[in-house]
Amino acid sequence: MFNVHDINRDALMLHGPLAHHGYDWWWHSFTAQDAETGEDKPFFIEFFICNPALAEEEPVCGQLPANRAAGKRPSYLMVKAGTWGAEHFQLHRFFSLKKTRIHGDAPYEIEAEDCLASEQALRGKIEITEQEVGEHPEWMCDAGSLSWDLVIDKQIAFNVGYGASKPLRDTEAFAMYWHAEGMKSAYAGTIICNGRKYVVTPEKSYGYADKNWGRDFTSPWVWLSSNCLVSTKTGAQLSNSVFDIGGGRPKIYFVPLDRRLLGVFYYEGKEYDFNFSHVWLNVKTEFSFEELDDVVHWHVRQENHVAVMDTEVFCRKKEMLLINYEAPDGSKKHNHLWNGGNGWGTIRLYDKVDGQLQLVDEIEATHIGCEYGEYEE
Repeated sequence: MFNVHDINRDALMLHGPLAHHGYDWWWHSFTAQDAETGEDKPFFIEFFICNPALAEEEPVCGQLPANRAAGKRPSYLMVKAGTWGAEHFQLHRFFSLKKTRIHGDAPYEIEAEDCLASEQALRGKIEITEQEVGEHPEWMCDAGSLSWDLVIDKQIAFNVGYGASKPLRDTEAFAMYWHAEGMKSAYAGTIICNGRKYVVTPEKSYGYADKNWGRDFTSPWVWLSSNCLVSTKTGAQLSNSVFDIGGGRPKIYFVPLDRRLLGVFYYEGKEYDFNFSHVWLNVKTEFSFEELDDVVHWHVRQENHVAVMDTEVFCRKKEMLLINYEAPDGSKKHNHLWNGGNGWGTIRLYDKVDGQLQLVDEIEATHIGCEYGEYEE
């Protein structure tokens, strides 16, 4: 079963070699409503820790020319927050890990000044001026202000199983690990975005929470997920459903496994598992991505021995970010990583019955979190 909660996988993973050359991040995305107009607006908040064993009294930004010249690798807590849509932005606030309180065991908790992340709560604020953006390109961010005070109810998990188990974590088998403790999460609270108030309510938050960690990223990098789903068969909202797809080119013991994705659809209590690491499922995956004039387009077809999931997603480029991260070695290879929260699309689920495909449902999805990027050579 993939929907097994395991908050131990949300614990800090930067021990041993990964403490010197590793990252660990806790990602949250959700939808809020404008307090005056009721209009939907998607947001994201992330706590990103890099190379804790290299901590100095001030955060060490790997893109700062002086640090690059001195051969210093990045070390910091980066609190990352932002929004998608017509007025999208990403904001970064950096803290020294010597000045960050980290409860690394489960349940995890990270706190630096007025910023906090835990299994059940998120609080913080970031304010970046246009002048600061110009003076600090090493921050890799935009200008804007965002503050938040939220509680989280993680309802359905995506547990990838043995691929992120303790033995494979201890041996650093994979370059990048993934656990979605809250692939369907309900958020509640308030957001203040550039002075405007937004309200987050559980039933309309369509929330998502996961974490990644490791020594490097993946290229290509694929992520698609939503729990705002409507059955075209019945016209009803699917209130106990969520899908999640991620991966691209994982590396196990430094050997790349080309074009492999982890995928799952939790359909009204029934599990459809397309996890390539579950060899007994005989999972086959085909996926493509294209960048058109106004939109980007994903198509993913995953098949196991009993079912097929065919997923097609679109997102408007003008509502997306080219999201920024630097790797633990200080390089920035992902310079064209599309990231959005306003995707829409269709998922077709099929059962295999007597050698034939039998349509279970065709599902219309909105509020899709979506991502794609490849390293620039």
